[in-house]
Formats: sequence, structure tokens, C-alpha cells
Amino acid sequence: MISRLKLGALAAAGALMIVPGAAATAGSARPNVVEVAMGSQDHQTLVAAVKAAGLVDTLKGPGPFTLFAPTDAAFAKLPAGTVDTLLQPANREQLRTVLTYHVVPGKVTSKELVRMIRASNGEATLTTVQGGALRARMVGNGVAIIDANGGTAMVTKADLASSNGIIHVTDAVSLPK
Repeated sequence: MISRLKLGALAAAGALMIVPGAAATAGSARPNVVEVAMGSQDHQTLVAAVKAAGLVDTLKGPGPFTLFAPTDAAFAKLPAGTVDTLLQPANREQLRTVLTYHVVPGKVTSKELVRMIRASNGEATLTTVQGGALRARMVGNGVAIIDANGGTAMVTKADLASSNGIIHVTDAVSLPK
């Protein structure tokens, strides 16, 4: 039986091939994590936040990175005014903190993440670029990402490949302490 996580990975890989904005740039075989996000209709808030935080060049760098990418719907779940407040220039450092909390150094595929969870008695800890920790657990056939405040984001699409890492789409924004 194929797990939902694997089905999500297959669907995501198929979607990546047909997203026009995710086309590779000249000279590269694949788009980088920023270009993949820019090509997604579901990640416009994330892209705006990455631009406002001045992280575009960093996330276009060599990596590798694992990005847990909240959708626009995930950002919409935050309390009213939160996104607008974070996007203000005066809050750039706070925005950078939130965004880098979604990035893990290295390339952690869904298969590797599940292996880490099983090897750690049901919960793996991932250290983020921000310096905080995300915890990963299996929930049914899916993977849940738990932030420092106990908030849970489910991985809805896994293993979106890029030239400098991998993206796992999530249904919630993870927040550091």
C-alpha cells in the first residue's frame, strides 16, 4: 500500500513538471527553492515574505536546504494583521526569524525524515537555520511538524526537488519561541 506521504510526493513531483513559473533558469537543470516557490500559485505570501525579509539571494545560494513551505492558506490562518505586520520594514528581523525557522540545513527527503522519526522512537528533531528546533512525528501515514509553541503543520506535499534542496509543503506556519 502506498502511503499518503508517498502519494503526495508523486503528486508534487508531477505538479512541479507542469508549473510554468518553476521552469529552470538558463544554465541550470532545475529551479532553486525560491524559483520553485515563485512558480507556485499556493505560495505567493511566502514569496512576498522572503522578498521583504531580504532572503531571496540566501535561498538561491548553493544550499542544500530543506524548506517547510507554508501555503497562502496557512498564512491566512494566522491572527488577523499578523502577515501585514511582519511584512513592514520595521519588522524585517522578526520576519527573517520566522522564515529561517522553516529552513533546515541539508536535503532531508520524506524517506529520510520518516527514517529519522522511526530511528528516534517516533519523534525526530530538526535544527533550523534560525537556530530553533522543529519536531517531526508520524500522524497516520503523514508527517506532522511541531513548532516550539506546540503548533502543528502537516506536510501536504513532499519532495519538491530543486537545484539547491528540497521543499515540503505544509498547511500551517511554524513559529519559533
